[in-house]
Amino acid sequence: MTETKSTEAKPTDAKPTGNKNEKVGSVVAAKMAKTIVVEVLRRVPHPAYKRIIGKRKKFYAHDEQGLANVGDVVRIVECRPLSKLKRWQLKEVLRKAVQVTTDLSSIGIQTGPEKRVTKKKKAKK
Repeated sequence: MTETKSTEAKPTDAKPTGNKNEKVGSVVAAKMAKTIVVEVLRRVPHPAYKRIIGKRKKFYAHDEQGLANVGDVVRIVECRPLSKLKRWQLKEVLRKAVQVTTDLSSIGIQTGPEKRVTKKKKAKK
C-alpha cells in the first residue's frame, strides 16, 4: 500500500490569523456605548489546600453592533488595545438571556395609580 500525499495550494495572500486567546463568560454590564463587561469564571485548585475554588475576572470587551445584553453568555477574543481597559472584542453571542419586562400592560395587566396607605390615628379619650 502506497500512501499519496495531496499537495494543496494554500493562498499566499491570506493573513496568518495566529492563536488569539478566547474566553467564554457572561455579560454583567452593557450600559456603555459599544462596550460590555464580561465576567469569566474558572475553577482552579487552591495552591496550598488543593480544594477546587472558583475564581472570576471581569474583562471589558468591544461590542460594535451592540448585540450583547446583560445575562448573555458570550465568547470574547483578544485584540489590540482599544482603550485604557479594553483589550477584547466580542466574537459571538453563545446564549441569549431571557429579558424580563417591567411593563405589565404588555401581558394584559392594567395598573392604576398607586394609593398611599396611611395609618389611622387613634382617637384620644
